[in-house]
Amino acid sequence: MTIGEKVSYLKGLIEGLDIDKGKKESKIILAMVDIIEDLALTVDDIEEDLDEVMDFVEELDEDLSDVEDDLYGDEDDDDDDCCCDEPMYEVTCPTCGETIYVDEDTLTDVGSMPCPNCGEELELDTDFAFDDEEECGCCDCGCDHEEKE
Repeated sequence: MTIGEKVSYLKGLIEGLDIDKGKKESKIILAMVDIIEDLALTVDDIEEDLDEVMDFVEELDEDLSDVEDDLYGDEDDDDDDCCCDEPMYEVTCPTCGETIYVDEDTLTDVGSMPCPNCGEELELDTDFAFDDEEECGCCDCGCDHEEKE
């Protein structure tokens, strides 16, 4: 039974008692029933609004999930993050000894770049490439390569 139904039942009980509406006690009881009825209507309105808000939040959650999938892809597919899919090249700065890893596009398109550690301009050359058999030092993906610092 809903709150509105309970209030209707209460009003029916009071009407069935054939209360004298002129007495002070009767006026109080009838006023209380009116207040309870108003509260029941307000609660019904709030419940309807809450249902609408919950539906909207569920839609937003689904939309956000779609956006996250578009941005980040499937989290279960860790192979996408593996550096071994794209060859990486190791370059050691002759000034500070810092080892950096660059992809083939950077190696061929840029030609040179500043060392991220000391700023020394590094000339990039494919002679710095490593063999697939060696550890690339750039990841921790289970492919026997070391993690890049």
